[in-house]
Amino acid sequence: MSTLLSVSIALLGGLLMTRAFKPFKLPAVTAYLIAGVLIGPYCLGALGIDGLGFPTGEAVAALGLISEVALGFIAFSIGNEFRVEELKKTGKQAFTIGIFQALVAALFVDLALFGMHLLMPDKLTVPQLITLGAIATATAPAATLMVVRQYKAKGPLTNLLLPIVALDDAVGLIVFAVSFGISKTLVSGQVDLFSIIVNPIVEIILSLLLGAIMGWVLTQLEKLFNSNTNRLNLTIAAVFLTAAISMVDFHVGPVHVSFSSLLVCMMLGTVFCNICPLSHDLMAASDKWTSPLFATFFVLSGAELELDVFTDWAIIVIGLVYIAFRCLGKYFGTFASAKATKCSPEICKYLGITLFPQAGVALGMCSIAMQIGAQGTLIRNITLFAVLIYEVFGPVMTRQALKAAGDIKPMSDEVKMRRHAKLAEAEERRTK
Repeated sequence: MSTLLSVSIALLGGLLMTRAFKPFKLPAVTAYLIAGVLIGPYCLGALGIDGLGFPTGEAVAALGLISEVALGFIAFSIGNEFRVEELKKTGKQAFTIGIFQALVAALFVDLALFGMHLLMPDKLTVPQLITLGAIATATAPAATLMVVRQYKAKGPLTNLLLPIVALDDAVGLIVFAVSFGISKTLVSGQVDLFSIIVNPIVEIILSLLLGAIMGWVLTQLEKLFNSNTNRLNLTIAAVFLTAAISMVDFHVGPVHVSFSSLLVCMMLGTVFCNICPLSHDLMAASDKWTSPLFATFFVLSGAELELDVFTDWAIIVIGLVYIAFRCLGKYFGTFASAKATKCSPEICKYLGITLFPQAGVALGMCSIAMQIGAQGTLIRNITLFAVLIYEVFGPVMTRQALKAAGDIKPMSDEVKMRRHAKLAEAEERRTK
């Protein structure tokens, strides 16, 4: 009962917060995250009243399955952006920008934090700054996708944004694996080529292969059903199954065999949308089904944020430098590569801003960083501090950038009149 109560409180709290924040015209993602903070262990949860909030971080972690499933569907939806007919138009630009801006962000953060290391070597070590530079590559596909959906963003910038976000995380996984392998070598003094080179390559290849196989299997199974309801049920089951399989990891000799659930589910969506003729309708139906799941996911993400990172001045200073230079790297890396690939002025100017949000993938990376012992704690706390700032302000900046680029259109007078007419009609029926 407690689990069901926690889920219902999370969803209701998030929805009510969107109403409270409506006058401020903030994205729903930001409202969900703030709702999570309020019902988390540092606010209402601290009162210790059953059902009022999450009293501990363990209580939030107990609902981790929801987050895993939500990330699977988010990646599945982003895979829909890799349709071959669309990639023929934007594929080269997305590929170039996605790789270049991620590497520039890592470089900017590395250089800035190396300066911090020279100023305070007892607070920030070289292995820590190298790892943080790699974490800087990752974005937040979930927050970006939610903003795009909420405001029904359409246009050249949006067409580039979602493939770049997906590619960005793939690049980030490679950069992180290599950088973290180097960091572990510096800490232990032992060179591990498998961690630096082999394991990340194996993870990416196997993830893409597993996702492709599951996408083909799903398409074949869809042919067995004529009902769209049954096809939707099958699609949902396939995402669940794919996310579950991607959690498997084991060793074959010195090689660590593992999967990235984001890459696997993204590839599932990519293959499915390109070879299944009914994928457009099924993807649209799946998006409606996942709306409450995504809302709960973001509330739980807000509840997971640890506010005690603000108690250490070193974390605040290093965190602010990390945030500032990651944003600069993302913006100028995107601007330069968009200019080089002859994108429109609007894309050059605003695309980089939409890549500021950071969450799930970065948190996964900082969890792995804990493997280097005590030095991993600082990495984790700085990442948590940055995620807290990015997740609250990032969606707002993404919305403003999409609006400035013309991808978010203001509601037309015709739509407003139809909406008012429906409300008036409903009120009239109620009073009769």
